[in-house]
Amino acid sequence: MKMNALRYCVISLMCSLSIVAGGKEFTIEDIFGSSKFASKSVRGIQWMADGKSYSFLETDTVSKSSGVFKWSVKERTKILIVSGAMLKLNESDPAFRFSSYQWSPDEKQILFVSSPPEKQYLSRLTPAGNLFLYDIQTKKFVRITNVTVPQYNQKFSPDGKKIGYVRENNIIVYDIASAKETQLTADGTEHIINGKFDWVYEEEFGISDGWRWSPDGSHIAFWQLDENRVPEYTMTEWDSTHLNLIKMRYPKPGDPNSIVKVGVLDVATAVTEWINLGSNDDIYIPRMQWTADKNILSLQRLNREQNSIELMYYDVMHKTLQTILTDKSDTWLDVHNDLRFLNNGTFTWLSERDGYNHLYLYRNDGTLKNQITKGEWDVDTFYGVDEKNGMVYFTSSEASPIDRQIFSIKLDGTKKKQLSSLPGTHSANFSTTFDNYIGYYNSVTVPGKIKMMKNDGKELYAIEENEMPVLKEYSLANVSFFTFKTSDGVSLNASLLKPSNFDSTKKYPVLVYTYGGPGSQVVRNSWGGSSYFWYSMLADKGYLVFMTDNRGTGARGAAFKKITYKNLGKWEVNDQVEGAKYLATLPYVDKNRIGIWGWSYGGYMSSLTILVGADYFKTAIAVAPVTHWKFYDNIYTERFMGTPSNNPEGYKASSPITHAEKMKGKFLLVHGTSDDNVHFQNSATLVTALEQANKQFQTMYYPNKNHGIGGGVTRLHLYTLLTNFLLENL
Repeated sequence: MKMNALRYCVISLMCSLSIVAGGKEFTIEDIFGSSKFASKSVRGIQWMADGKSYSFLETDTVSKSSGVFKWSVKERTKILIVSGAMLKLNESDPAFRFSSYQWSPDEKQILFVSSPPEKQYLSRLTPAGNLFLYDIQTKKFVRITNVTVPQYNQKFSPDGKKIGYVRENNIIVYDIASAKETQLTADGTEHIINGKFDWVYEEEFGISDGWRWSPDGSHIAFWQLDENRVPEYTMTEWDSTHLNLIKMRYPKPGDPNSIVKVGVLDVATAVTEWINLGSNDDIYIPRMQWTADKNILSLQRLNREQNSIELMYYDVMHKTLQTILTDKSDTWLDVHNDLRFLNNGTFTWLSERDGYNHLYLYRNDGTLKNQITKGEWDVDTFYGVDEKNGMVYFTSSEASPIDRQIFSIKLDGTKKKQLSSLPGTHSANFSTTFDNYIGYYNSVTVPGKIKMMKNDGKELYAIEENEMPVLKEYSLANVSFFTFKTSDGVSLNASLLKPSNFDSTKKYPVLVYTYGGPGSQVVRNSWGGSSYFWYSMLADKGYLVFMTDNRGTGARGAAFKKITYKNLGKWEVNDQVEGAKYLATLPYVDKNRIGIWGWSYGGYMSSLTILVGADYFKTAIAVAPVTHWKFYDNIYTERFMGTPSNNPEGYKASSPITHAEKMKGKFLLVHGTSDDNVHFQNSATLVTALEQANKQFQTMYYPNKNHGIGGGVTRLHLYTLLTNFLLENL
């Protein structure tokens, strides 16, 4: 990797980053039982069409309720558009509480979504509740829906005259002028889903909105998922007399998926034309969007193996489907959100075909025009194209894998310019005209700053400085970034957190934190929030905290990331062991007191490492771990492991259950019993394996808690548990 060591302190020179702070020690109650260290941000930002102002959410100081405000970029003025106290159907109503808001295309109306009538347990990516409409000019506030079931994926038609949404798995359109609802699909049932997605699509493709207006509003393209053939998984809620069972459709590796169909609705007639996607129904359609042509719909067809993706065009008028381009891989392909159709007859596409994640420019017939970005680094986030000036904006890992910097480049791949400068993590929210952007910056020592920026990277003014003076009272640990080499010669990025009063003549125990999953990173020059405070607390108690990004992680190209293909756990654990070996060479590390912990994939890693790497780790904590890949969902698992039938040895070798008899150290296993992501089944079966191997360990389960194990004082309880376990066993 090409890294500027003088500027970014990443290579063999160790760079120590610290905050000047006082000597007060953190407590678990400080960190997880209060909001005293919460960073400030700006909520609900939506740029206006002219690019000269944006709206955002803030508590109105007069009414003490949430309000929509507008900020003028040039004048630096803030005006209240509407507050919850102003949104009343009747004078006696309390202030209106809403979960989201959306401007009409002409910016004269705002669509509000109320808080959902009940907890939407298995759908998490979209606001769901009753719908209300506010007219800016007349100040009229009207209710659109009044039902006890949620409305999903609500949005205005392009002309602003209609609002579409999904209710009980059917697509409905509301005409604003007549205040009339029209249901456009009628076949939606509990397991026939129109306009939204099943659990596994939401989780693994990061998509919940399952329908799209055409550019002229005459048609609606939508997904339909039939999940009747998908096996059920049952979770138990423990607080009822005879137990409440929650059933969900959850496909595990090798299981049948939902049958996916794509329909195009004629809004005027409610007639659906189904697109012929081929005879093989064992496919995914992870992305779909209209092109710049109102009659051409694009969709992406991904095979079950997830190593071939086709960009296809459907012609609504001629009812024809053609493949425009195909991307293939010897391992897997990641689905992206970086397809943009430009008015000049071209589109952008993201691919790892040259070994790194880069942007390409194609003509609409599928012929390559040119590669936009290139080099031994990965594009991280693509912000879009300023078509007027032919300029592309993105963040990448070019400067350093631990940093993210903002860049601009011409569509033809020339005149690349770095817009951000400070070492750390930068991101942007560009205006609709790309004249300005809201720049976000944080680092391991900076909680997070928000600035108004020009599109050339020039700072105009601060929006939020996040000084957080309270931190100056506390003892904050110092963080060093560096690289070390494994025994087979691979350089790995790492960080080491030390107490502010570090004494190199002492011997310290070390807690290793890991996640380690495909494309992830934990070694980042970014603000750590509550985790950083907890590690600082541990440092005050005499611990070091170490992290390394093992092979399989991101920002270092496809070869580094995809070496784990069909062998999850092998190289990741190998490199965590290599990290422990490196730590053992440091004069101030007690090599007999190295522990490891992680959550989710990190819990899988810590479970497997304390078993396979038992000679190097004394202690491990696993929170919500996968313990056998046959128990996790099929989209994620098959992407990296194939199916159990075509990779039986890979599944066996990668499972902590297989290696239960190897455990030597102290082990704490934690899981929420209502985890809909990594099922409690994973921990239960590992417990059985450890019991059968006659291994002693500790466990804690949290009834009715999901994958995040939060709510109320749960986090306070959890981190007290983790802290006490480390104090006693490491």
